[in-house]
Amino acid sequence: MKTYIYFLVLLFSVLGCQQADLSNKFVQVKDGSFLLNNKPYHFKGANYWQGMNLGAPKSGNQARLIRELDQMKAMGITNLRVLAASEADSSMRFAIHPALQTAPGVYNKDIWQGLDFLLEEMSKRDMKAVMVLGNFWTWSGGFPQYLKWAEDSTIPYPQEEAHSWDDFQRFSAEFYSSAKAQDMMNNHIQKVIMRVNSISGISYKNDPTIMAWQLANEPRGFNVPDKFRKWTRKTSEYIKSLDQNHLVCLGTEGNTSSKVAGVNALLDNGDPNIDYITMHIWAQNWGWFKPGDGEKVFEETLEKVDAYWNDHIKVAKQLNKPIVLEEFGIARDRSSYLPTTTTFWRDRYFSFLLKKVQKSIYNHEPVQGFNFWSYSGEGRPPRPGEYWKKGDVILGDPAHELQGWYGVYDTDSTTIGMIKELDLRILSNKK
Repeated sequence: MKTYIYFLVLLFSVLGCQQADLSNKFVQVKDGSFLLNNKPYHFKGANYWQGMNLGAPKSGNQARLIRELDQMKAMGITNLRVLAASEADSSMRFAIHPALQTAPGVYNKDIWQGLDFLLEEMSKRDMKAVMVLGNFWTWSGGFPQYLKWAEDSTIPYPQEEAHSWDDFQRFSAEFYSSAKAQDMMNNHIQKVIMRVNSISGISYKNDPTIMAWQLANEPRGFNVPDKFRKWTRKTSEYIKSLDQNHLVCLGTEGNTSSKVAGVNALLDNGDPNIDYITMHIWAQNWGWFKPGDGEKVFEETLEKVDAYWNDHIKVAKQLNKPIVLEEFGIARDRSSYLPTTTTFWRDRYFSFLLKKVQKSIYNHEPVQGFNFWSYSGEGRPPRPGEYWKKGDVILGDPAHELQGWYGVYDTDSTTIGMIKELDLRILSNKK
């Protein structure tokens, strides 16, 4: 009897250790901080949404993907924010093609395999992925495409003179009132979380290469913040019911520069199913500064950035959750779209924000990682300053924006050098 009891104790001990070892491979949040293998997890990261398309064996460019992953690894980048969803029928405009989902529940096998390949290659390089599941904007289909399918709606593209960005945001926010559109997205969420990687044989829900599931790229509650928050809470709860291994985040900008956007960092992230806060800072998009405005405007912009940053630090401390600065960028000098144009103002802006992240980690403040926008790598726009068209090279600049606007190229040596020299690993060991 004693032998039998001893055997059971030993068995449960071994199983418990195995479970602990497995859970430690996933990024976790504890006491307002990220942990990995029971150690602080801080990271340099990039937005690399196009990785899924580049990884596709037929329509992509796997050799380029491998080279660009190696380039980012050489910078010290260990975290990539990538698309794990794209929805676009053949008529969808200002969106990336080919898409993963071409009709409700109809998938492009080639793009699925591209996502499998991306995750497998990231695993080889000890990189973590933030998997974006939807989009408020059109460049991956997102809410507008679901509304088009569910409600037979006509999308008011703001790139056309007949429609404003407010018209578009009002339309995209109708997603929160469409049960049919939300069901379509939930079906995809289940599909991707339960997917088994065709290369590694590991199901996505059990893959430690994945750091987090993100509800959507920059979802906004434009004019309907209550409906927006109802959707985020319901969806985050649904994701957690499918997958207890991975973190969940919103993908919102934070408070944005305008209350009209219908987002509130405190209220939005107060959901217990949301593990950490996302913050985007778009000085140029928000009208604070563009290259060429001069030193005085630039210094005033940095003051606005500081104030925006500090507002979110207060929220993070109140909620006891970490923050990721997951989007920030600025145009090349003179706001040029030409790849050969210098990046003096961008480098100054990046330097300011990277040092703030570094200081935050050093002082055990909430901001514990960043993903700059975005890595274009070897890609170059065939028509700088124009919109992406089917068949064009894929850049870090999404299809609904003018190509060559914000992407960082593999030849941007000053920007790359700055990221490479930033050492968060040493600081993360400070006690």
